[in-house]
Amino acid sequence: MPKRPKKLWLMKSEPSTYSIEDLARDRQEPWEGVRNYQARNYMREMSKGDLIIFYHSSTTPPGAAGVARVSCEAYPDPTQFDEKSPYFDPKSKKEDPRWSLVDVEFVEKFAQLIPLQTLKDDPALKGMLVTQKGSRLSVQPVEQKHFQRVLKMAGATTKLA
Repeated sequence: MPKRPKKLWLMKSEPSTYSIEDLARDRQEPWEGVRNYQARNYMREMSKGDLIIFYHSSTTPPGAAGVARVSCEAYPDPTQFDEKSPYFDPKSKKEDPRWSLVDVEFVEKFAQLIPLQTLKDDPALKGMLVTQKGSRLSVQPVEQKHFQRVLKMAGATTKLA
């Protein structure tokens, strides 16, 4: 069976909630609490080994902070069933869960955050979803040329296969 090419993603997290530094410390973490159907569907498309631009959102400035990797296929997000969790969903049923998550593992922290405005100002990133006005999706696909450009801008050691 031929090997499927890796997909590339961008995942947003508020650094006050969970930052690239937190992932570097923890090494691996479930990406819980996504409650947008399109973002959930993207996570369900992810495969082990897919690379992720770890993006700090809702901060000044927002921007690309590092690289992570999908470390397992999507599975039901347990927080949807936990009444004490802020991500509890009373309409989700264990026999037919609404929400999924993937585990992500740390790959690299960029030497410096690449601010959103810098991404928007780079003509090579034209069309990258995160640079488009009104793009608020917390999980989104990234084209290879855009991912490669962000790595270059960051002086990253991560290489695309």
